[in-house]
Amino acid sequence: MKKGAVMSQRILIPWAMLEIGKETLKKSKAELVFLHGPRGELPTLKELIEGVRNADVLIPRGTQLVPRKVIMANPNLRGIANYGVGYDNIDVSSATQLGIPVTNTPGVLTETTADLAWALLMATARKIPQAHNYTLAGQWRGPGGKVFMGQDIGPGGSNRAKVLGIIGFGRIGQAVMRRSRGFKMKVIAYDPFMKEKIEQTKGVEYRELDDLLKKSDFITLHCPLTKETNHLIGGKELEMMKPTAILINSSRGPVVDERALVSALKKGKIAGAGLDVYEREPRISPGLTILDNVVLLPHIGSATDDTRGQMAVVAAKNAIAMLRGKRPPNIVNPEVFESPSYLLKLRIY
Repeated sequence: MKKGAVMSQRILIPWAMLEIGKETLKKSKAELVFLHGPRGELPTLKELIEGVRNADVLIPRGTQLVPRKVIMANPNLRGIANYGVGYDNIDVSSATQLGIPVTNTPGVLTETTADLAWALLMATARKIPQAHNYTLAGQWRGPGGKVFMGQDIGPGGSNRAKVLGIIGFGRIGQAVMRRSRGFKMKVIAYDPFMKEKIEQTKGVEYRELDDLLKKSDFITLHCPLTKETNHLIGGKELEMMKPTAILINSSRGPVVDERALVSALKKGKIAGAGLDVYEREPRISPGLTILDNVVLLPHIGSATDDTRGQMAVVAAKNAIAMLRGKRPPNIVNPEVFESPSYLLKLRIY
């Protein structure tokens, strides 16, 4: 087949993709193969392996595991276009070894995810879900009823600026910082790869991790999941935090040691936590679900119509570029373009 020809090629989408993404993919003239249950259930690992054997490009969801055995089922894949900004669900190392480009969907979900982090912070600080459930249950009887005492986010009656600690100062971390200005907070941040950016940003001070943990009233996590960030927040780190501190995680679940977090929350080592992500999604630690000082969401950081739609379009455009043997705009393993495996595929394209 000549380079650029796509009539007989297949794009595998193992989830219920939004219509706007499907419309973009149709421009490729490739066959679109959807692999999911009647209610949008993701395929099993075995089903995914079978499906990928005859695909040219794979578009998985960001929470869908694509381990080495899936990739090895078709070493001739032209690309994997992840639907999500994080890509720890994919064995990128194996893909690179086989000359398979991997892409993600950065940028379009920055503001939406920052909004969600703030919603979690505010809901946790003011115990809004707990008060909502109390009211719906008919337990509120006016004066004399239970009072849900929360924390000020702005200066409040004490007139003391609260300290917001941001761990991870990429696009989302910076967007969270911008939103803090309305609350007149003092902002400190930790990100060893963005130290210079932090020091150059007005209204933000760089802190090493231990210092940030000790000084912050609110800590929000916005770092990718890597070997270095796995359990970045564990028992030792939680012990350093203020007993009045609140931890927010809308990045990746394993960044926090969930068992240590449950223990810290039970013992009052920290005041509360707001989570949108978990260590073993979709499983949630039973210890978390029985606590009254947590707010738990089902990984909805980017869940708005506009954002999810744009993510689908970006993923589709990445897929089409790889299908045609072109360099996609959102590559996460650029070194693949120098690999012998990829260069060999170009001759076939």
